[in-house]
Amino acid sequence: MMTVRESSAASRAVQRVISPGGIEAWLVEEHAIPLIAMEVAFLGGAAQDADGKAGTAALMAGLLDEGAGELSGDQFQERLADRAIELHFNADRDSWHGALKTLTRHADEAFDLFRLALTRPRFDTDAVERVREQILAGLRHEAKDPDSLANRAFFTEACSGHPYAHPVRGTIESLGTVRRDDVSALHKRGFSRANLYVAVVGAIDADSLGKRLDQLFSELPAAAELAPISPLTLGNLGKHAIVDLDVPQSVVRFGLPGLARRDPDYMAGYIANHILGGGTFTSRLFQEVREKRGLAYSVWTSLHPLRHCPLFMGGTATKNERAGEALDVIKSEIVRLVKDGASEEEFAKAKQFLIGSYALHFDTSTKIARQLVHIAIDGLGIDYIDRRNALVEAVSPDDLKRAAQRLFGNGDPLVVVAGRPVGL
Repeated sequence: MMTVRESSAASRAVQRVISPGGIEAWLVEEHAIPLIAMEVAFLGGAAQDADGKAGTAALMAGLLDEGAGELSGDQFQERLADRAIELHFNADRDSWHGALKTLTRHADEAFDLFRLALTRPRFDTDAVERVREQILAGLRHEAKDPDSLANRAFFTEACSGHPYAHPVRGTIESLGTVRRDDVSALHKRGFSRANLYVAVVGAIDADSLGKRLDQLFSELPAAAELAPISPLTLGNLGKHAIVDLDVPQSVVRFGLPGLARRDPDYMAGYIANHILGGGTFTSRLFQEVREKRGLAYSVWTSLHPLRHCPLFMGGTATKNERAGEALDVIKSEIVRLVKDGASEEEFAKAKQFLIGSYALHFDTSTKIARQLVHIAIDGLGIDYIDRRNALVEAVSPDDLKRAAQRLFGNGDPLVVVAGRPVGL
């Protein structure tokens, strides 16, 4: 029997729907526009790629809408186009994601195509080669791109020996080794009802959604067969790795161990990161690196709460001859934040921005569904949207200083530079 429970008085808009078959989804019911947006995620992702076959997860995601069931790739795409149904899939290091958007009058067709793509993909040989070539074209371009080379080298150094070290889309060499059977096998062991997360926004009620959930996912196996992934602490701290590249600008990446998403200090760390380099025009690094010294056009930092290796990461690009100076400024600002914390004005402005801008994450149905799936995956609770701004407000100056110490007080960061930097 289907059950529907409202999460709390503070989050009545988000309903927990459990289908007759026991599949859970979070629903925001909105009938003002005849549109339905659905976001699904399966835990797994590129971390499940076998050794030497990096890119399998991404290739598999790219093939899901290239023919399914009795429909060839062309027939499948024609059915989507004829009814203006949007269907997308992608892979990241920890999961696969699928997104569906449809007008309600085409919901039957849209959900059936989504079901076929998720449960009965064909992985036709010609489609495998076509999508492989699309990815390879991107990889060939990235082989000369300093940003891409710096990012790849950073994860290679930071996550050496761990699946996270492999590029999500693989390499030209590894992707060439992936066979159709590899893709099919990964789909069979990776997609199941047990590692599935679903969020829906739009003109559909809970009863109707419950029936749809069983139609969509009942053919999937009950449990996935994911390879265990070991926890990892970011490695090679203090190392400066250079990717030699004959370009006038050096692309810099730097990183330190981060905070897990459910760490009690995560929100304080989030604010600390915003003050250091997360706020585009207001951060300390923007002011010190770009505004005061003109060392770079942009400089940034962010938290990446990967499931098995949370990390703090930042980057900039500057003239080769000023790379050492830029990195010195960045390091000195990290040390200053650890030592002195933030001023009252910085702290208040950071909170004000993070609270005021949160609503921008929810200005479309697709964004709302995507946010809900991430909240579910992170285990933050169905009422998190209502609690989140209070969590930001509750962070004290002592909390921020403690989080900054945990984030940035672990010694010198790992630094990777693509270019010919001077002074490193």
